[in-house]
Amino acid sequence: MTAAAPAPPGRRVTAQAGFETRTLLSNGEQLLVSVILPAMALVGLTLASVPDLGPGRRVDVAAAGTLALAVVSTAFTGQAIATGFDRRAGVLRLLGTTPLGRGGLLAGKALAVLSVLAVQVAVLGALALVLGWRPSPAGLLPALVGLLLGTAAFVALALLLAGTVRAEAVLALANLVWVLLLGLGVLLPTSELPAPLATVARLLPSGALGDGLRASLVDGAWPWAQWAVLLVWGAAAGAAATRWFRWSD
Repeated sequence: MTAAAPAPPGRRVTAQAGFETRTLLSNGEQLLVSVILPAMALVGLTLASVPDLGPGRRVDVAAAGTLALAVVSTAFTGQAIATGFDRRAGVLRLLGTTPLGRGGLLAGKALAVLSVLAVQVAVLGALALVLGWRPSPAGLLPALVGLLLGTAAFVALALLLAGTVRAEAVLALANLVWVLLLGLGVLLPTSELPAPLATVARLLPSGALGDGLRASLVDGAWPWAQWAVLLVWGAAAGAAATRWFRWSD
């Protein structure tokens, strides 16, 4: 009796992506961070009069910022925590020795993040439309580019954190960074920050993603400068993760 041959690489990756997606969507804490809190932020920012969100219809600016928050929540916070605890439990080391391989595992995680992000965009976009959101049609394509670049940058940062720090510290740091980034360009435009802080925020992936999505969805612009910042962060974090990522504690 001969052993069954492993499934083709594409099928292995999609199967792992499906498992990762189901795990993320069935996790109550992850749903709270990725969907419920962004939805609450969208409603709160739209209906309130503070803080000042700058020029543009308030709901339009709030919707763009909420989509940026969705990226940070899933691509960074959720992925860092999940990967950190998988590493501590030995799951990464085990899967890395299977036919899936390390490359397939990382590809599966990336596809899972994109799948969850698609759900977030659909849910938050529908809620924003109900609240009166009217995105610029000319900005839909550049907004998609911005979402993909932001996802890549924050996934790279998540893997760098999860692969170099103990799981308990990953949990604390990922949540702390999530809170800090809310006011550094994600929900609040960098133009509304004090001058020294605004300069720093524009160079962070949070500021680049938030400002880029607002420029696209509110003004219909192609935010090349913000995309360049995201590319630099993604490349740097990806190279660092490749160099220092540890597959087990």
